[in-house]
Amino acid sequence: MFGGILFRMIFWDLVRVFLVALVAITGILLMAGIVAEATQQGLGPGQILAAIPLLIPSTLPYTLPATTLFAVCVVYGRLAADNEILAIKAAGVNVMSVVIPGLFLGTLISIATMGLYYRIIPYTHHLLRAMAFRDAEELLYTVLRKQGMLAHANLPYAMFVKGVQGKKLISPTFKRRDAKGMVDVVAQAREAHLRVNISKKMVLIHMRHGVATTDDGSRGYFEDRVWEVPLPANMNSEANRRARDMTWQEILAKRREWGESIDSNSREIEAAVASKMPMAEQHAKNLEGRIKHERQQILFLDVELQMRPALSLGCLCFVLVGCPVGIWFSRSDFLSAFITCFLPIVLIYYPIMLCGTGMAKEGKLDVVSLVWAADALMVFLGGLMLVKLTRN
Repeated sequence: MFGGILFRMIFWDLVRVFLVALVAITGILLMAGIVAEATQQGLGPGQILAAIPLLIPSTLPYTLPATTLFAVCVVYGRLAADNEILAIKAAGVNVMSVVIPGLFLGTLISIATMGLYYRIIPYTHHLLRAMAFRDAEELLYTVLRKQGMLAHANLPYAMFVKGVQGKKLISPTFKRRDAKGMVDVVAQAREAHLRVNISKKMVLIHMRHGVATTDDGSRGYFEDRVWEVPLPANMNSEANRRARDMTWQEILAKRREWGESIDSNSREIEAAVASKMPMAEQHAKNLEGRIKHERQQILFLDVELQMRPALSLGCLCFVLVGCPVGIWFSRSDFLSAFITCFLPIVLIYYPIMLCGTGMAKEGKLDVVSLVWAADALMVFLGGLMLVKLTRN
């Protein structure tokens, strides 16, 4: 059956449409979405070109299922519109022989997506964050050159410039905030330049020929002054490494590490309560807060472990629904196939997947049932449709 003429004809037709659609959808997503956003954030062309190869793997878990569905809808819709499905039935061939190439393609793409998730996707995502951290100095200059300022609510400082000439900042204004978020120092200078200390994770703002004003109104002239401020926290790729940046083995190792920490803190709480020391109660409360945080981190890791195979299986789920829908609607052109088959399924599947993942991270209901709800719905609907298709 897998080597028959009918199987080969339909399968290679699916592959051709799939590859063309994959290139088109991935290109549109990169150029119209990610690259446009990166340009608005002040990234230069060189940085964008360097980031694109690292961005493509991260988009594949979303573009591969959608592209598989699109290919199935187009090919099977065209077969039905040209009455080829009717001719196959008239020849006494079971309609499932027509569907099997699509199921085979969906299975292959699901396995390939899961293989990408095993290492390539988290590794490239981590490299992307590490690249931004290594190029922090150039990134800061690019943002200042593009926006004329460097300011964020989470940063204890802000900087404004009138222009950037190479590595020279023209007429910079530096504002530093205290722990309460109030501006305690404002420094204005004729020129300045930035330097990033990677080891200390600090930005050194070297200002020359300027005036500094403190919150009490006092002013002082300085000829040469260096202000040390921390790098934005999200640029530290190691300290803020998220679950999606980790390979499968790293997630499991991190989960064991959090579990061991919870056990250690639980034993420490028992010891503190048994000691009945004056500060034992407060210490126990602090440890309970730490345990709560660690359990939340384990929950995030559990969601990631379930989300990866669930998204990967989406390719096969889309084929289960797309094959009968494409045959029934019998649309031979791309636009009709997109409107009648592709768009409604995607608008159902991904909102359910995103809502379920968000609720799972909040600890609502069971992680497995929430993350796999979208796939379960697609399998149920696809199974019903295939049964109805074979009976007709």
